[in-house]
Amino acid sequence: MGCEFIRQKGDHLIYQRADLKRPVVIPKITSIPIFVILNNLRILKISRDEYLDIIEKL
Repeated sequence: MGCEFIRQKGDHLIYQRADLKRPVVIPKITSIPIFVILNNLRILKISRDEYLDIIEKL
């Protein structure tokens, strides 16, 4: 999504993009809770469908 890795704080990866007000934070765990995914989608301003399309292409 055009985000750049900025830093790591503990077990959290922090990504940023110039047009975003907040960084995208991804925990380094095997099962990411749905509320974290939904919050990051809100920050990135993308829908669930767009997210699923991206995941399918990976």
